[in-house]
Amino acid sequence: MTSSACGVKGGRARKRRVEILFGRYLANPLVRGLFRLGITPPGHALIETVGRRTGLRRVVPVVCHREGATVWLVAQHGSHAGWVRNIQASPAVRLRIRGHWYDGTAHLLPEDDVRARAATFASSTLGQRLAQAGFRALETTPMTVRIDITR
Repeated sequence: MTSSACGVKGGRARKRRVEILFGRYLANPLVRGLFRLGITPPGHALIETVGRRTGLRRVVPVVCHREGATVWLVAQHGSHAGWVRNIQASPAVRLRIRGHWYDGTAHLLPEDDVRARAATFASSTLGQRLAQAGFRALETTPMTVRIDITR
């Protein structure tokens, strides 16, 4: 491996660690607080997974796009995200969308075009560009997640 390749990989890992810490200790608690107050930020949901080691419920705020009984998510850090690893161990999830909990089955889609998927998260051209830019700015190894709502 060349030194430049090491630098890119090391930079990506560092970026991922910083963003995960930022999300865990600042962004996610703020969004969870909004949900507790009954305020659902547009395009957001809570995903509840079962911890792969502890068996405890884990709830994480995510950005999503719903199409009927299918909900699309983008895991910006792919299989490095804890909630994605929980899904790998147990694909049964629950989603809280607009104040209601739904049961579902999650499917990881590493072959899906994440950038094209991110464009579907907004209806206007400006919104699509902003969504794509936001995902690009925060992603390290993005992966699409499809959730089929079962109930």
